[in-house]
Amino acid sequence: MPKYLISFPAAAMQVPEHELAQVGHDAHAVIEDAKAAGVYVFAGGIDESIAPALVASDGKVTAGGYTWAPALNGGFTVLELTTREEAIAWAARIATACRCQQELRVFGLDTQL
Repeated sequence: MPKYLISFPAAAMQVPEHELAQVGHDAHAVIEDAKAAGVYVFAGGIDESIAPALVASDGKVTAGGYTWAPALNGGFTVLELTTREEAIAWAARIATACRCQQELRVFGLDTQL
């Protein structure tokens, strides 16, 4: 069954501070519904207090991410769903809870693993 990534960058969520607690409550409620429906794989956000690192094939570590790429931050949810239509419906629920549009992508899983 396909796994879908539903995500948003941190800058997309422009919510007044006094509404953040309600947004958190609403988002957690959607995740609880996904768990109850048996479609939840994982969810969370990038911990921006820990800087990214680039790791080369020889193990050398360089502080920071790719300088040419947009920052990878925000919230992420992975759900296992039967159809794209289901994924769109869940993404809409998350968008409502988070008060911002969600990007929807499907994982291309390696069937050799």
